[in-house]
Amino acid sequence: MDALQLLDKAAKPKRQPVVVLVGDEEFLKRRVRDRLVSAALGDADPAFAVSVYPGDKLDFSTVRNDLDTLPFLSPCRVVVVEAADAFVTAHRPKLERYVEQPAAAGVLVLDVKAFPETTKLAKALPDAAKIACKAPPVYKLADWCSGWAKAAHGKALSADAAGLLVDLVGPAMGLLAQELEKLAVAVGDKPAITPDDVDRLVGRSKEADVFRILDAIGDGKPREALGLLGAAFADGEDPMGVFARLGSQLRKLAAVGRGLNDGLPLGPALDAAKVPSWPKARQAAERQVRWLGRRRLDKLSEWLLELDLGLKGGNPLPERVQVERLVVRLARPREPDPRPA
Repeated sequence: MDALQLLDKAAKPKRQPVVVLVGDEEFLKRRVRDRLVSAALGDADPAFAVSVYPGDKLDFSTVRNDLDTLPFLSPCRVVVVEAADAFVTAHRPKLERYVEQPAAAGVLVLDVKAFPETTKLAKALPDAAKIACKAPPVYKLADWCSGWAKAAHGKALSADAAGLLVDLVGPAMGLLAQELEKLAVAVGDKPAITPDDVDRLVGRSKEADVFRILDAIGDGKPREALGLLGAAFADGEDPMGVFARLGSQLRKLAAVGRGLNDGLPLGPALDAAKVPSWPKARQAAERQVRWLGRRRLDKLSEWLLELDLGLKGGNPLPERVQVERLVVRLARPREPDPRPA
């Protein structure tokens, strides 16, 4: 079962004797754990019924004894094993036997990074007991942010505001949730969080460096663009990571170029490329399109593919140099082009 599917359900999840939380999204794991504990204990105090153990040096007998202990002032006991990959590997046969005959009033929650479906243990558990805690694809995160803003804080978050938030903060759901909480407090009684609120209040992360580089390119400041790129590398940024974020935005500009080639005016071409419609985003994209010109817009997809292959081993040049070459291509003044941008 997907974690978001479980969290979206209005009804309480059915109590399972063994539950496995699989994945690397800690925000989702915390939310799922809270939901499972609440469903298992009802109104009982978790302080009397929940035990949490680190899984790196944990003995199975400790867990088994805790699960077999009669609950006090609660309908069951919940035992959580964090970072349980090593625990599962070391005690897999015992866990397999436990799944066959679990404690009558115990719930065992295993928090793991991976849980291969080919194992006997995984096959013995129903789908409802294996909860995938992985962040949704990046293109779905904006929708999740809008839903979370409404559900957790009672605030409307427009698609443009949500998209900008993801661009600035990155794909970590925990960080996105923190920023949404700060935004909800900051806007006070306002019913909605706007793109201007996000732009003004959200802390700029490494994700935002790409926008600063592209802004410098669009403003005709190649030296500043290269300086920002150099600063990102000096801060330890990985060239592949910089390219991934840069490429995401440049593909939108390439799509704008294709729209212009099809005869669309600039505004509709930006719409078709799904460039956010709030004023600052549109103005920045328009400047970038005009700076690059039609010839470079036509070449963008080819250049991005070339760099992608080069960074994966197809080019002997250092990765940093390859990314810098792309920025130089974009930042230098363009050659005269008879077609309007």
